[in-house]
Amino acid sequence: MNDQTSPHQSLARRIADLFSTFPNVEAIALAGSGATVAIDRDSDIDLYVYITSVIPLSDRAAIVEQLGATRADLNLQFWDLGDEWYDAETGIEVDVIYWHTSWIEDQLDRVLVEHQASMGYSTCFWHTIRNSLILYDRSGWLCRLKEKSAIPFPEDLRRAIIAKNHPVLRRVIPSYLHQIEKALGRNDLVSINHRVAALLASYFDVLFALNRLPNPGEKRLLETASEWCAKVPREMVTQVGEILRAAASSDQSLVVRIEELLDSLDQLLLEEGFDTEASVLAGQ
Repeated sequence: MNDQTSPHQSLARRIADLFSTFPNVEAIALAGSGATVAIDRDSDIDLYVYITSVIPLSDRAAIVEQLGATRADLNLQFWDLGDEWYDAETGIEVDVIYWHTSWIEDQLDRVLVEHQASMGYSTCFWHTIRNSLILYDRSGWLCRLKEKSAIPFPEDLRRAIIAKNHPVLRRVIPSYLHQIEKALGRNDLVSINHRVAALLASYFDVLFALNRLPNPGEKRLLETASEWCAKVPREMVTQVGEILRAAASSDQSLVVRIEELLDSLDQLLLEEGFDTEASVLAGQ
């Protein structure tokens, strides 16, 4: 689909025009597949509204009413503050996320200045800023933030992400693999799938850091890693698929499948000069 004629981007710009009238809106950006040529008919609109204070719910509801919606869930606070609705004209799902300007500045400093890692998805906010399409920028604040984000992957951050996420895959006593082994023994399907999801989150955090790329988040991880990462285990897609199928049925082969996936990752780390027993760069 041509991103210049995409109904997703057209709708996003209409919404941005309405939100830009509020004085506490500093900038608005389109992220996710809507900001790329990867749009399909099932894609939603991920619109980030950067604010200096909360927009009253009544004002946000008025915008949704003006645009028209077949269904709306407003003032959602399960994760970030957000409003979601289905556009009446196009049927497109709209997800508006409100981020305070000072909060996202802190998130960016956390990784790019302080080089702090998380358990999985360490650099997903950096990815969002770096790859979003600016639709409105009152004073150039978001443009400056994007310029700040357009830097090579800091080596100290790369080391920190691997050092934090690699040991918990299988090396330490409370590792995800150990927890999965115990859950298999209990035939605890919920626990198995919960820990497999956490293991894969840390696995991909290590893989993207190894390739010096910000983590894109949980969507299309296999596709994105295969396309963007120069260094990936040859059988990664097959191995991940086998792991997920085994986890869904409490198959006892799950541990072997995970070991194969992690062995392939460790081989890449060794080739890059990492000590997989200590999860730090050799010689550091």
